[in-house]
Amino acid sequence: MDSETPDRIELLAIGHVESPLVERAAAPKQGDEGAPEAVLVFAERVGAGLLDLSVGDEVLLLTWLDRADRDVLAVHPRGDPARPQEGVFSTRSPDRPNPIGLHRIAILAIDGVRLRVADLEAIDGTPILDLKPVLDSGTER
Repeated sequence: MDSETPDRIELLAIGHVESPLVERAAAPKQGDEGAPEAVLVFAERVGAGLLDLSVGDEVLLLTWLDRADRDVLAVHPRGDPARPQEGVFSTRSPDRPNPIGLHRIAILAIDGVRLRVADLEAIDGTPILDLKPVLDSGTER
């Protein structure tokens, strides 16, 4: 693989986020900064992958930040122009070449392929890429 012509990768959304957040400007920077509850709606075709999840579980949600600017390589952290610019790979900026969102959330309720979760800063309609358990040091899965 040549560094100037990277391989293409195809990702398929497995669901989407339903959230009261509809505008990027209104979303908190991180989930623990006042983000609301939201619902993760998974496609029926991946429903079996939700087996063994339980209310109270902490999970890592990976999303595709579909409204991000993919041409951004440097940002002022937290959008604060008083702070010096940093490369996006050392920040949590949603604007980046591959805008994959990473969210640590807790499951509040499960109804089939719908999971109600706490503290999700993702905007309504954001595509879901994956869901992974938070593993403690002795946990195997």
